[in-house]
Amino acid sequence: MWEQVQETVNYIKSKTGYTPDYGVILGSGLGSFTNDIAIEFTMPYNEIPNFPVSTVEGHKGALVFGKIGDKKVVAMQGRFHYYEGYSMQEVTFPVRVMKYLGINKLIVSNASGGVNPNYHVGAVAIITDHINMFPEHPLRGKNDTRFGPRFVNMSEPYDRKMIVKAKELAKEHNLEVFEGVYLGLQGPTFETLAEYKMVINMGADCVGMSTVPEVIVAKHMDMDCFGVSVITDMGDVDSIDSISHEEVLEAAKSAEPTVRTLIKQLILNY
Repeated sequence: MWEQVQETVNYIKSKTGYTPDYGVILGSGLGSFTNDIAIEFTMPYNEIPNFPVSTVEGHKGALVFGKIGDKKVVAMQGRFHYYEGYSMQEVTFPVRVMKYLGINKLIVSNASGGVNPNYHVGAVAIITDHINMFPEHPLRGKNDTRFGPRFVNMSEPYDRKMIVKAKELAKEHNLEVFEGVYLGLQGPTFETLAEYKMVINMGADCVGMSTVPEVIVAKHMDMDCFGVSVITDMGDVDSIDSISHEEVLEAAKSAEPTVRTLIKQLILNY
């Protein structure tokens, strides 16, 4: 994989000459964050060597390079999921590429089902920790020490200083934000009511199908991570019958102004 990552990084650098400060992974329905970026380059995934191609509705499939204020960023419009049939190495490949483009701070966003009764559809939750329940681990196999250590310290998957700053910025800009633990499951089915109860019993506040592998690989390479989750449905008896991908995208869209403001201000001020 080392050679593939370097080939991809060299190709991107040859086309853009860019060394970003921040990497941003945009989840379902959150692609319009790129409107906040003064865009300088856009690279469709299908033009980038070794890159997978997103197959999920609501994920456009491009790397967007530009600036927010004086900070250089690269945003992924669309991520890759294990449930699409990709290996965990493919799912997390862009994170490794971001690291060798020069990024040390990664912001991840996603849509998730909420089980915390304080949440509501359209709520925005800052991820404070996660529980990995994927059936495959992105670091399984022989470890390449050029990327990082064999055994990774996961005591702080989401940077505490970034969380504190984000909460300060949310208060300053009158944004309603929550906090919570995110549990990652394979998907692509939405959870059953019994599975939602399992999520609660395991100590999580929300559940989704992404993010965890990306953050594990980012921590493998000693990157600072910040995560935010849009609650697009509630895992309770009243709402579980009607959940669909279309509703998820609609709920994510309603929360976009809050997420966009929060991420933009964090990039500008951290």
